[in-house]
Amino acid sequence: MTRNGRLGVGIIGAGRVGPVIGAALAGAGHAITGITSGSDDDRAAAVLPGVEVLEASEVVRRSELVVLAVPHDQLPGLVAGIAETGGWQLGQLVLHTDPEYGIEVLRPAAERGAIPLAVHPAISFTGTTVDLRQLQASYAAVTAPAAVLPIAQALAVELGCEPVVVAEEDRAAYAEAIATASEFSRSIIGQATGLLRGIGVENPGGYLSALVQSTVERALREASAPASDLRDM
Repeated sequence: MTRNGRLGVGIIGAGRVGPVIGAALAGAGHAITGITSGSDDDRAAAVLPGVEVLEASEVVRRSELVVLAVPHDQLPGLVAGIAETGGWQLGQLVLHTDPEYGIEVLRPAAERGAIPLAVHPAISFTGTTVDLRQLQASYAAVTAPAAVLPIAQALAVELGCEPVVVAEEDRAAYAEAIATASEFSRSIIGQATGLLRGIGVENPGGYLSALVQSTVERALREASAPASDLRDM
């Protein structure tokens, strides 16, 4: 991927993820060619003002990089459907953001000459510009054929993330780790705030904020430290 010519980027998926990915890439100098309609077009327009809303087929036709940011169960059918209509183009970059799938799900596009990339930024998306700051402090799981892995890594960096290569066969375990951290955290916080609310504590979320953040930060430090250092904690 040359840096003297920026890419025309199309976004399929206007939920919480797609518009933010588009805004991050636009901030890196790429041109957003269009976005499909989604669950909250007003929110998408706030993140990507002035970007034209197009049908998926037109987004693909106009773009050198197509970002697929759709729900997990919709991704295989979307990729296959575009392939059946002859939409994918030779040399076109196709990137999805799903944590569980690697590049195998993009095989119908790759068989028609497109370049498959899987890049999952490890943040909890809100669908607002707040996410752009979160991306700057996050990592991204990257899976791609060896010959084009540097392209996937470069795009992750342009999103603001530090790329971490995850093998195709490890994507399911990676997705389980992401789901465990996300769902368990929400569940525990929900239970704790419910107990505090039950005894009359106002703003239980605010009450627990410093405690939860400091506890999580300590747990992350301990998880990342060498085993020899844990004895000193």
